[in-house]
Amino acid sequence: MIMGKDFYQILGVERTANDEELKKAYRKMALKYHPDKNKTPGAEEKFKNIAEAYEVLSDKDKRAVYDKYGEEGLKIGGGSGPQPGGGTYSFTTSSSGGANVDPFETFRHFFGEEDPFASFFGGSSGRGGPGSRRMFFTNMNDGQEHMDIDDMGYGMGSGSGLGGMPRQARKRQDPAVTKDLQISLEEIYTGVTKRMKIKKQVINNNHQFTTEEKVLTIDVKPGWKAGTKITFPKEGDQRPNSIPADIIFVIKDKPNTTFKRDGSDIRYKAKISLRDALAGTTLKLPLIEGGTMSYTVDDIIKPTTQKRIVGRGLPLPKEKGARGDMIVEFDIQFPDRLPESAKQRLKEIIPAL
Repeated sequence: MIMGKDFYQILGVERTANDEELKKAYRKMALKYHPDKNKTPGAEEKFKNIAEAYEVLSDKDKRAVYDKYGEEGLKIGGGSGPQPGGGTYSFTTSSSGGANVDPFETFRHFFGEEDPFASFFGGSSGRGGPGSRRMFFTNMNDGQEHMDIDDMGYGMGSGSGLGGMPRQARKRQDPAVTKDLQISLEEIYTGVTKRMKIKKQVINNNHQFTTEEKVLTIDVKPGWKAGTKITFPKEGDQRPNSIPADIIFVIKDKPNTTFKRDGSDIRYKAKISLRDALAGTTLKLPLIEGGTMSYTVDDIIKPTTQKRIVGRGLPLPKEKGARGDMIVEFDIQFPDRLPESAKQRLKEIIPAL
């Protein structure tokens, strides 16, 4: 009788599963429950159990012991147990009783050079394993604003040597490190240069890890849309058997109290009285470039009315000198009450509809 975890059930395979069936099951389950792509509660624990199950069942000696004695059998003798052909093997365990398996290393070794998320999820994983380092960003334009972003790594501190590392495998690039870059609409209108200071781990000539600071300059062009990406190739942390990650900044619109962006257009909501909505008025409209402009409204304004002022929006990034429009919406201010004389006068002036 198997005691402890049922590794076959965890992988969803029969007890007679062969190597190919185990690999197929691990691939499916690991991609489904990888914490970077599955944010449901319990997904990370499930991901760890899947890696543990695969590490045991894909090793014929460990699997033989597990089939005979269960999970507890793997811990006989403080982690040593009999092999089917005689002798012993060592299988270290955690305090919780499970195999001391790094699920992210299992994942990385299984997929090798392949990027599984490129086809399965449409993007790369950006998670570091346990003990992963942090990359620090400082926005030099807006003061000491820090943001931590996980980078791949083994948690080696500054000054750690490279001795004792596993046998070097083919290098693959670490997943990209991304950071949102908040830009105001006024800066989008004019264009702006942002300088971001990063701190990253590098390997010096003595094969020691040290921290390096570097300033990355980002030239934001007029009219750039939210979601625009600026990539700095291979500026991430250095690791022995990996190519440093790309650092990618993603343009995000900073909230604006006056305007709302709509592509290359901007929207402005003007407050007007009920009288002006019915009788017409001249508005003072703010401009994204600064200052105001006069705009006369002669027709009746309804709650759904919009006015388009051509060429007063944001620059079109691919058409030099061209701009989007400003779309004016209206917030009609209704009075809380009217005197009886005003009501009577309105009845006389405005015919019943």
